[in-house]
Amino acid sequence: MPNDPSVDEAVQDRDTGLFDAVVNLCKRRGFVFPSAEIYGGIRSTYDYGPLGALMLRNVREAWWRSMVQERDDVVPLEAAILTNPKVWEASGHLATFTDPLVDCRNCNERWRADQLPTTDAGDLVCPNCGSTDLTEARPFNLMFKTFVGPVEDEASIAYLRPETAQGMFVNFMNVMTTMRLKPPFGIAQIGRSFRNEITPGNFVFRTREFEQMEMEFFVPPPDSPRWHGYWCAERFAWYQQYGIPAAKLRLRQHDPDELSHYSAGTSDVEFDFPWGWGELEGIANRTDFDLNAHAKLSGVRLEYYDQATGERYVPHVIEPAAGATRTMMAFLLAAYDEDEVAGERRVVLRLHPRIAPYQVAILPLSKKDTLAPLAREVLAKCRRSFQCEYDDTQSIGRRYRRQDEIGTPLCVTVDFDSLEDRAVTVRDRDSTEQVRLPIDGLVEELLARTTDA
Repeated sequence: MPNDPSVDEAVQDRDTGLFDAVVNLCKRRGFVFPSAEIYGGIRSTYDYGPLGALMLRNVREAWWRSMVQERDDVVPLEAAILTNPKVWEASGHLATFTDPLVDCRNCNERWRADQLPTTDAGDLVCPNCGSTDLTEARPFNLMFKTFVGPVEDEASIAYLRPETAQGMFVNFMNVMTTMRLKPPFGIAQIGRSFRNEITPGNFVFRTREFEQMEMEFFVPPPDSPRWHGYWCAERFAWYQQYGIPAAKLRLRQHDPDELSHYSAGTSDVEFDFPWGWGELEGIANRTDFDLNAHAKLSGVRLEYYDQATGERYVPHVIEPAAGATRTMMAFLLAAYDEDEVAGERRVVLRLHPRIAPYQVAILPLSKKDTLAPLAREVLAKCRRSFQCEYDDTQSIGRRYRRQDEIGTPLCVTVDFDSLEDRAVTVRDRDSTEQVRLPIDGLVEELLARTTDA
Protein backbone atom coordinates (compact mmCIF):
# COMPACT_ATOMS: atom_id res chain seq x y z
CA MET A 1 0.00 0.00 0.00
CA PRO A 2 2.82 2.54 0.59
CA ASN A 3 3.57 2.19 -3.15
CA ASP A 4 0.04 3.16 -4.20
CA PRO A 5 0.62 5.99 -6.71
CA SER A 6 -2.52 7.81 -5.57
CA VAL A 7 -0.90 8.14 -2.16
CA ASP A 8 2.60 9.08 -3.29
CA GLU A 9 1.59 11.74 -5.82
CA ALA A 10 -1.02 13.42 -3.66
CA VAL A 11 0.57 13.80 -0.25
CA GLN A 12 2.90 16.74 0.15
CA ASP A 13 5.92 17.01 2.47
CA ARG A 14 3.78 18.26 5.35
CA ASP A 15 3.62 15.63 8.13
CA THR A 16 4.05 12.68 5.77
CA GLY A 17 5.44 10.65 8.66
CA LEU A 18 2.03 10.48 10.33
CA PHE A 19 0.30 9.74 7.05
CA ASP A 20 2.69 6.92 6.14
CA ALA A 21 2.47 5.45 9.65
CA VAL A 22 -1.33 5.30 9.55
CA VAL A 23 -1.44 3.91 6.00
CA ASN A 24 1.06 1.20 6.94
CA LEU A 25 -0.86 0.35 10.12
CA CYS A 26 -4.08 0.05 8.11
CA LYS A 27 -2.53 -2.59 5.85
CA ARG A 28 -0.55 -4.42 8.54
CA ARG A 29 -3.41 -4.71 11.02
CA GLY A 30 -6.27 -5.36 8.62
CA PHE A 31 -8.09 -2.03 8.44
CA VAL A 32 -7.79 -1.28 4.71
CA PHE A 33 -6.44 -3.28 1.75
CA PRO A 34 -5.94 -2.23 -1.89
CA SER A 35 -8.85 -3.73 -3.82
CA ALA A 36 -7.95 -6.80 -5.92
CA GLU A 37 -4.34 -6.50 -4.76
CA ILE A 38 -3.37 -9.91 -6.21
CA TYR A 39 -4.11 -8.46 -9.68
CA GLY A 40 -2.27 -5.22 -9.08
CA GLY A 41 -5.30 -3.41 -7.70
CA ILE A 42 -7.32 -0.63 -9.29
CA ARG A 43 -6.39 2.94 -8.62
CA SER A 44 -7.86 4.52 -5.48
CA THR A 45 -10.17 1.59 -4.77
CA TYR A 46 -9.96 -0.09 -1.39
CA ASP A 47 -11.44 -2.98 0.54
CA TYR A 48 -12.05 -2.70 4.27
CA GLY A 49 -10.52 -5.61 6.18
CA PRO A 50 -11.83 -7.15 9.40
CA LEU A 51 -10.88 -4.22 11.63
CA GLY A 52 -11.76 -1.59 9.03
CA ALA A 53 -15.20 -3.13 8.50
CA LEU A 54 -15.81 -3.05 12.26
CA MET A 55 -14.59 0.53 12.63
CA LEU A 56 -16.52 1.78 9.60
CA ARG A 57 -19.66 0.16 11.01
CA ASN A 58 -19.04 1.94 14.32
CA VAL A 59 -18.63 5.30 12.53
CA ARG A 60 -21.97 4.75 10.79
CA GLU A 61 -23.67 3.75 14.04
CA ALA A 62 -22.29 6.77 15.90
CA TRP A 63 -23.67 9.04 13.17
CA TRP A 64 -26.98 7.16 13.13
CA ARG A 65 -27.28 7.36 16.91
CA SER A 66 -26.81 11.13 16.83
CA MET A 67 -28.91 11.88 13.75
CA VAL A 68 -31.79 9.41 14.03
CA GLN A 69 -31.89 7.29 17.19
CA GLU A 70 -31.60 10.15 19.67
CA ARG A 71 -33.99 12.48 17.83
CA ASP A 72 -37.75 12.50 17.31
CA ASP A 73 -37.69 14.77 14.25
CA VAL A 74 -35.62 12.62 11.86
CA VAL A 75 -36.68 9.39 10.13
CA PRO A 76 -34.61 6.94 8.03
CA LEU A 77 -34.73 5.98 4.37
CA GLU A 78 -32.98 3.44 2.12
CA ALA A 79 -33.22 4.68 -1.47
CA ALA A 80 -32.09 2.77 -4.57
CA ILE A 81 -28.68 3.32 -6.17
CA LEU A 82 -30.20 3.09 -9.66
CA THR A 83 -33.13 5.38 -10.36
CA ASN A 84 -34.98 7.08 -13.19
CA PRO A 85 -32.53 9.29 -15.18
CA LYS A 86 -35.03 12.16 -14.95
CA VAL A 87 -33.99 12.47 -11.29
CA TRP A 88 -30.53 13.58 -12.42
CA GLU A 89 -31.99 15.84 -15.09
CA ALA A 90 -34.10 17.66 -12.52
CA SER A 91 -31.31 17.88 -9.96
CA GLY A 92 -28.96 19.47 -12.47
CA HIS A 93 -26.39 16.68 -12.39
CA LEU A 94 -26.68 15.92 -16.11
CA ALA A 95 -26.03 19.54 -17.02
CA THR A 96 -23.75 20.88 -14.28
CA PHE A 97 -22.06 17.97 -12.48
CA THR A 98 -18.80 18.44 -14.36
CA ASP A 99 -15.13 19.14 -13.76
CA PRO A 100 -12.82 20.96 -16.19
CA LEU A 101 -10.49 18.30 -17.65
CA VAL A 102 -7.07 18.84 -19.26
CA ASP A 103 -4.42 16.45 -20.62
CA CYS A 104 -0.69 16.94 -20.53
CA ARG A 105 0.68 16.52 -24.06
CA ASN A 106 4.14 15.72 -22.69
CA CYS A 107 3.43 12.87 -20.22
CA ASN A 108 -0.23 12.09 -21.09
CA GLU A 109 -1.43 12.54 -17.49
CA ARG A 110 -4.97 13.86 -17.00
CA TRP A 111 -5.86 16.55 -14.45
CA ARG A 112 -8.61 18.80 -13.13
CA ALA A 113 -7.80 22.24 -14.52
CA ASP A 114 -9.09 24.07 -11.44
CA GLN A 115 -6.62 22.24 -9.16
CA LEU A 116 -3.41 22.84 -11.14
CA PRO A 117 -0.61 25.30 -10.28
CA THR A 118 0.14 28.12 -12.70
CA THR A 119 3.19 30.01 -13.90
CA ASP A 120 3.59 33.76 -13.39
CA ALA A 121 2.16 34.14 -16.87
CA GLY A 122 -0.94 32.20 -15.89
CA ASP A 123 -0.18 28.98 -17.78
CA LEU A 124 -1.30 25.73 -16.18
CA VAL A 125 1.52 23.42 -15.04
CA CYS A 126 1.44 19.61 -15.07
CA PRO A 127 2.25 18.40 -11.51
CA ASN A 128 3.77 15.20 -12.92
CA CYS A 129 6.37 16.50 -15.39
CA GLY A 130 6.27 20.31 -15.07
CA SER A 131 5.17 20.89 -18.65
CA THR A 132 2.89 23.77 -19.60
CA ASP A 133 1.87 22.07 -22.85
CA LEU A 134 -1.67 21.14 -21.78
CA THR A 135 -4.85 20.77 -23.80
CA GLU A 136 -7.74 23.19 -23.54
CA ALA A 137 -10.06 22.48 -20.64
CA ARG A 138 -13.20 20.54 -21.52
CA PRO A 139 -16.16 19.58 -19.32
CA PHE A 140 -16.19 16.05 -17.91
CA ASN A 141 -19.35 14.65 -16.30
CA LEU A 142 -18.57 12.83 -13.07
CA MET A 143 -21.48 10.40 -13.14
CA PHE A 144 -20.94 6.73 -13.99
CA LYS A 145 -23.17 5.78 -16.92
CA THR A 146 -24.60 2.28 -17.24
CA PHE A 147 -27.45 0.50 -19.03
CA VAL A 148 -30.52 -1.16 -17.58
CA GLY A 149 -31.67 -4.29 -19.38
CA PRO A 150 -30.20 -6.36 -22.23
CA VAL A 151 -29.99 -3.62 -24.87
CA GLU A 152 -27.45 -0.80 -24.68
CA ASP A 153 -29.32 2.09 -26.27
CA GLU A 154 -30.44 5.60 -25.35
CA ALA A 155 -33.68 4.32 -23.82
CA SER A 156 -31.82 2.06 -21.35
CA ILE A 157 -29.26 4.60 -20.03
CA ALA A 158 -29.05 4.91 -16.26
CA TYR A 159 -26.51 6.31 -13.81
CA LEU A 160 -24.98 5.18 -10.56
CA ARG A 161 -26.06 7.82 -8.08
CA PRO A 162 -23.44 10.52 -7.34
CA GLU A 163 -25.16 11.39 -4.05
CA THR A 164 -27.81 9.92 -1.77
CA ALA A 165 -29.70 13.21 -1.41
CA GLN A 166 -31.98 12.94 -4.44
CA GLY A 167 -33.56 9.71 -3.20
CA MET A 168 -34.74 11.65 -0.16
CA PHE A 169 -36.11 14.54 -2.21
CA VAL A 170 -38.16 12.38 -4.57
CA ASN A 171 -39.56 10.51 -1.55
CA PHE A 172 -40.41 13.71 0.34
CA MET A 173 -44.19 13.34 -0.04
CA ASN A 174 -44.15 9.58 0.59
CA VAL A 175 -42.25 9.99 3.85
CA MET A 176 -44.12 13.05 5.07
CA THR A 177 -47.53 11.48 4.40
CA THR A 178 -46.91 7.97 5.73
CA MET A 179 -45.12 9.18 8.88
CA ARG A 180 -47.55 12.11 9.44
CA LEU A 181 -44.72 14.64 9.66
CA LYS A 182 -44.74 18.42 9.76
CA PRO A 183 -41.73 20.66 9.09
CA PRO A 184 -39.22 20.91 10.60
CA PHE A 185 -38.31 17.25 10.08
CA GLY A 186 -35.48 15.31 8.53
CA ILE A 187 -34.89 12.24 6.37
CA ALA A 188 -31.58 10.45 6.94
CA GLN A 189 -29.73 7.90 4.87
CA ILE A 190 -26.38 6.11 4.76
CA GLY A 191 -25.37 4.63 1.44
CA ARG A 192 -22.91 4.20 -1.40
CA SER A 193 -22.35 6.89 -4.01
CA PHE A 194 -20.17 6.94 -7.12
CA ARG A 195 -18.26 9.77 -8.79
CA ASN A 196 -15.89 9.32 -11.69
CA GLU A 197 -13.23 11.57 -10.16
CA ILE A 198 -10.49 12.70 -12.53
CA THR A 199 -7.77 12.73 -9.87
CA PRO A 200 -8.69 10.58 -6.87
CA GLY A 201 -6.06 10.10 -4.19
CA ASN A 202 -4.87 10.69 -0.64
CA PHE A 203 -5.60 7.08 0.36
CA VAL A 204 -9.33 6.71 1.17
CA PHE A 205 -9.99 10.48 1.27
CA ARG A 206 -11.04 10.76 -2.37
CA THR A 207 -12.23 7.61 -4.14
CA ARG A 208 -14.65 6.90 -6.96
CA GLU A 209 -16.82 4.65 -4.79
CA PHE A 210 -17.55 6.01 -1.33
CA GLU A 211 -20.12 6.02 1.44
CA GLN A 212 -22.18 9.03 2.45
CA MET A 213 -24.03 9.83 5.66
CA GLU A 214 -26.60 12.45 4.67
CA MET A 215 -29.68 14.06 6.15
CA GLU A 216 -32.16 16.40 4.48
CA PHE A 217 -33.88 18.63 7.04
CA PHE A 218 -37.07 20.24 5.71
CA VAL A 219 -37.96 23.57 7.36
CA PRO A 220 -40.32 26.53 6.85
CA PRO A 221 -38.52 28.94 4.48
CA PRO A 222 -38.11 31.84 6.97
CA ASP A 223 -36.42 29.48 9.44
CA SER A 224 -33.71 28.15 7.13
CA PRO A 225 -30.86 30.49 8.26
CA ARG A 226 -31.46 29.59 11.91
CA TRP A 227 -31.52 25.85 11.19
CA HIS A 228 -28.41 26.13 9.06
CA GLY A 229 -26.55 27.62 12.03
CA TYR A 230 -27.97 24.96 14.32
CA TRP A 231 -26.75 22.05 12.19
CA CYS A 232 -23.33 23.62 11.68
CA ALA A 233 -22.87 23.71 15.46
CA GLU A 234 -24.30 20.21 15.99
CA ARG A 235 -22.13 18.56 13.39
CA PHE A 236 -18.95 20.39 14.45
CA ALA A 237 -19.48 19.21 18.03
CA TRP A 238 -20.06 15.59 16.92
CA TYR A 239 -16.49 15.17 15.67
CA GLN A 240 -15.12 16.50 18.95
CA GLN A 241 -17.42 14.19 20.92
CA TYR A 242 -15.79 11.20 19.26
CA GLY A 243 -12.22 12.22 19.85
CA ILE A 244 -10.98 14.77 17.29
CA PRO A 245 -9.35 17.74 19.08
CA ALA A 246 -10.87 21.14 18.40
CA ALA A 247 -7.47 22.36 17.17
CA LYS A 248 -7.64 19.82 14.31
CA LEU A 249 -11.08 21.05 13.15
CA ARG A 250 -12.46 24.20 11.62
CA LEU A 251 -15.78 25.38 10.18
CA ARG A 252 -15.20 27.14 6.86
CA GLN A 253 -17.92 29.10 5.09
CA HIS A 254 -17.93 28.84 1.28
CA ASP A 255 -17.18 31.96 -0.69
CA PRO A 256 -19.94 33.03 -3.10
CA ASP A 257 -17.96 31.87 -6.15
CA GLU A 258 -17.62 28.29 -4.86
CA LEU A 259 -21.23 27.70 -3.88
CA SER A 260 -23.07 24.87 -5.60
CA HIS A 261 -25.88 25.87 -7.96
CA TYR A 262 -28.51 24.91 -5.37
CA SER A 263 -26.91 26.51 -2.30
CA ALA A 264 -27.75 29.78 -0.56
CA GLY A 265 -24.94 29.09 1.91
CA THR A 266 -22.62 26.19 2.71
CA SER A 267 -20.15 25.61 5.52
CA ASP A 268 -17.66 22.74 5.64
CA VAL A 269 -16.42 20.95 8.73
CA GLU A 270 -12.75 20.51 7.82
CA PHE A 271 -10.00 18.38 9.36
CA ASP A 272 -6.32 19.22 9.38
CA PHE A 273 -5.05 16.29 7.29
CA PRO A 274 -1.31 15.73 6.75
CA TRP A 275 -1.61 17.47 3.36
CA GLY A 276 -3.67 20.37 4.72
CA TRP A 277 -7.29 21.18 5.50
CA GLY A 278 -9.83 18.86 3.86
CA GLU A 279 -13.61 18.53 4.00
CA LEU A 280 -15.22 16.00 6.32
CA GLU A 281 -18.76 17.27 5.98
CA GLY A 282 -20.67 19.99 4.18
CA ILE A 283 -23.71 21.66 5.73
CA ALA A 284 -25.66 23.34 2.93
CA ASN A 285 -28.77 25.50 2.76
CA ARG A 286 -30.25 24.01 -0.42
CA THR A 287 -33.32 26.31 -0.21
CA ASP A 288 -36.30 24.91 -2.17
CA PHE A 289 -34.23 24.22 -5.29
CA ASP A 290 -34.53 20.42 -5.32
CA LEU A 291 -38.21 20.11 -4.45
CA ASN A 292 -39.14 22.78 -6.99
CA ALA A 293 -36.99 21.18 -9.70
CA HIS A 294 -38.52 17.74 -9.20
CA ALA A 295 -42.02 19.19 -8.99
CA LYS A 296 -41.54 21.05 -12.26
CA LEU A 297 -40.20 18.07 -14.22
CA SER A 298 -42.51 15.44 -12.72
CA GLY A 299 -45.67 17.56 -12.58
CA VAL A 300 -46.24 16.41 -8.96
CA ARG A 301 -46.64 18.94 -6.16
CA LEU A 302 -43.92 18.60 -3.54
CA GLU A 303 -45.07 20.90 -0.76
CA TYR A 304 -46.42 20.97 2.75
CA TYR A 305 -50.05 21.86 3.41
CA ASP A 306 -51.07 22.88 6.92
CA GLN A 307 -54.75 21.96 7.28
CA ALA A 308 -55.12 24.00 10.47
CA THR A 309 -54.03 27.29 8.89
CA GLY A 310 -54.60 26.61 5.21
CA GLU A 311 -50.95 27.52 4.56
CA ARG A 312 -49.16 25.81 1.67
CA TYR A 313 -45.42 26.13 1.01
CA VAL A 314 -42.37 24.35 -0.40
CA PRO A 315 -39.96 23.74 2.49
CA HIS A 316 -36.35 24.81 2.41
CA VAL A 317 -33.76 22.14 3.07
CA ILE A 318 -30.68 22.09 5.30
CA GLU A 319 -28.34 19.26 4.36
CA PRO A 320 -25.54 17.94 6.58
CA ALA A 321 -23.63 15.53 4.29
CA ALA A 322 -20.61 13.60 5.61
CA GLY A 323 -18.28 11.03 4.11
CA ALA A 324 -18.08 7.86 6.19
CA THR A 325 -14.73 6.64 4.90
CA ARG A 326 -12.92 9.98 5.11
CA THR A 327 -14.41 10.44 8.60
CA MET A 328 -12.95 7.07 9.61
CA MET A 329 -9.61 8.21 8.19
CA ALA A 330 -9.73 11.43 10.26
CA PHE A 331 -10.47 9.46 13.42
CA LEU A 332 -7.45 7.22 12.73
CA LEU A 333 -5.13 10.16 12.10
CA ALA A 334 -6.33 12.01 15.20
CA ALA A 335 -6.02 8.89 17.38
CA TYR A 336 -2.56 7.75 16.27
CA ASP A 337 0.10 8.21 18.94
CA GLU A 338 3.50 6.88 19.92
CA ASP A 339 4.73 6.83 23.52
CA GLU A 340 6.90 4.80 25.85
CA VAL A 341 5.77 2.21 28.39
CA ALA A 342 8.30 0.66 30.77
CA GLY A 343 11.12 1.86 28.55
CA GLU A 344 9.58 0.35 25.43
CA ARG A 345 8.19 2.33 22.49
CA ARG A 346 4.58 1.57 21.68
CA VAL A 347 2.11 2.60 18.98
CA VAL A 348 -1.38 3.32 20.28
CA LEU A 349 -4.64 4.34 18.64
CA ARG A 350 -6.48 6.43 21.21
CA LEU A 351 -9.85 5.82 19.59
CA HIS A 352 -13.12 6.66 21.31
CA PRO A 353 -14.59 3.39 22.66
CA ARG A 354 -17.65 3.67 20.40
CA ILE A 355 -15.42 4.04 17.33
CA ALA A 356 -12.76 1.40 18.12
CA PRO A 357 -13.07 -1.92 16.20
CA TYR A 358 -13.03 -3.89 19.46
CA GLN A 359 -14.09 -2.48 22.80
CA VAL A 360 -12.76 -5.40 24.88
CA ALA A 361 -10.04 -8.01 24.42
CA ILE A 362 -10.14 -11.23 26.47
CA LEU A 363 -6.61 -12.46 27.14
CA PRO A 364 -6.06 -15.73 29.02
CA LEU A 365 -2.61 -15.56 30.61
CA SER A 366 -1.76 -19.00 29.30
CA LYS A 367 -2.93 -21.28 26.49
CA LYS A 368 -3.19 -24.14 29.01
CA ASP A 369 -6.53 -25.92 29.03
CA THR A 370 -7.01 -25.03 32.70
CA LEU A 371 -7.64 -21.37 31.84
CA ALA A 372 -9.55 -21.73 28.57
CA PRO A 373 -12.99 -22.65 30.02
CA LEU A 374 -13.10 -19.65 32.36
CA ALA A 375 -11.71 -17.31 29.70
CA ARG A 376 -14.39 -18.48 27.27
CA GLU A 377 -17.03 -17.93 29.96
CA VAL A 378 -15.86 -14.33 30.38
CA LEU A 379 -15.85 -13.90 26.60
CA ALA A 380 -19.44 -15.14 26.36
CA LYS A 381 -20.56 -12.64 29.02
CA CYS A 382 -18.81 -9.71 27.33
CA ARG A 383 -19.92 -10.54 23.79
CA ARG A 384 -23.52 -9.70 24.61
CA SER A 385 -22.54 -6.05 25.09
CA PHE A 386 -19.27 -5.54 23.22
CA GLN A 387 -17.38 -6.42 20.08
CA CYS A 388 -14.62 -8.57 21.56
CA GLU A 389 -11.41 -10.24 20.49
CA TYR A 390 -10.06 -13.41 22.10
CA ASP A 391 -6.28 -13.73 21.94
CA ASP A 392 -4.16 -16.41 23.62
CA THR A 393 -1.01 -16.22 21.47
CA GLN A 394 2.44 -14.86 22.46
CA SER A 395 3.37 -13.17 25.73
CA ILE A 396 0.85 -11.03 27.58
CA GLY A 397 3.03 -7.95 26.94
CA ARG A 398 2.98 -8.49 23.17
CA ARG A 399 -0.76 -9.00 23.25
CA TYR A 400 -1.22 -5.72 25.15
CA ARG A 401 0.87 -3.92 22.51
CA ARG A 402 -1.18 -5.46 19.71
CA GLN A 403 -4.44 -4.31 21.29
CA ASP A 404 -2.98 -0.83 21.90
CA GLU A 405 -2.06 -0.57 18.22
CA ILE A 406 -5.55 -1.42 16.99
CA GLY A 407 -7.22 0.87 19.52
CA THR A 408 -8.89 -1.60 21.91
CA PRO A 409 -9.79 0.47 25.02
CA LEU A 410 -9.84 -2.38 27.59
CA CYS A 411 -8.06 -5.71 28.00
CA VAL A 412 -9.37 -8.36 30.39
CA THR A 413 -6.75 -10.85 31.55
CA VAL A 414 -7.79 -14.21 32.98
CA ASP A 415 -4.99 -15.70 35.10
CA PHE A 416 -4.54 -18.70 37.37
CA ASP A 417 -5.73 -16.72 40.41
CA SER A 418 -8.99 -16.21 38.52
CA LEU A 419 -9.75 -19.92 39.02
CA GLU A 420 -9.76 -19.33 42.77
CA ASP A 421 -11.17 -15.83 43.26
CA ARG A 422 -13.26 -15.49 40.08
CA ALA A 423 -11.72 -12.09 39.40
CA VAL A 424 -9.87 -10.73 36.38
CA THR A 425 -7.40 -7.94 35.65
CA VAL A 426 -8.73 -5.05 33.55
CA ARG A 427 -6.09 -2.91 31.81
CA ASP A 428 -6.80 0.56 30.40
CA ARG A 429 -5.31 1.28 26.96
CA ASP A 430 -4.46 4.95 27.48
CA SER A 431 -3.15 4.97 31.05
CA THR A 432 -2.00 1.28 31.10
CA GLU A 433 -3.36 1.15 34.64
CA GLN A 434 -4.64 -2.22 35.83
CA VAL A 435 -7.35 -3.06 38.34
CA ARG A 436 -8.65 -6.35 39.71
CA LEU A 437 -12.41 -6.84 39.29
CA PRO A 438 -14.81 -9.72 40.05
CA ILE A 439 -16.28 -11.54 37.07
CA ASP A 440 -19.73 -11.01 38.55
CA GLY A 441 -20.50 -7.40 37.66
CA LEU A 442 -17.63 -7.19 35.14
CA VAL A 443 -19.83 -6.32 32.17
CA GLU A 444 -21.53 -3.50 34.06
CA GLU A 445 -18.13 -2.05 35.00
CA LEU A 446 -16.87 -2.28 31.42
CA LEU A 447 -20.05 -0.60 30.16
CA ALA A 448 -19.50 2.27 32.60
CA ARG A 449 -15.99 2.74 31.23
CA THR A 450 -16.93 2.66 27.54
CA THR A 451 -20.37 4.26 27.23
CA ASP A 452 -19.93 7.47 29.22
CA ALA A 453 -19.93 9.59 26.05
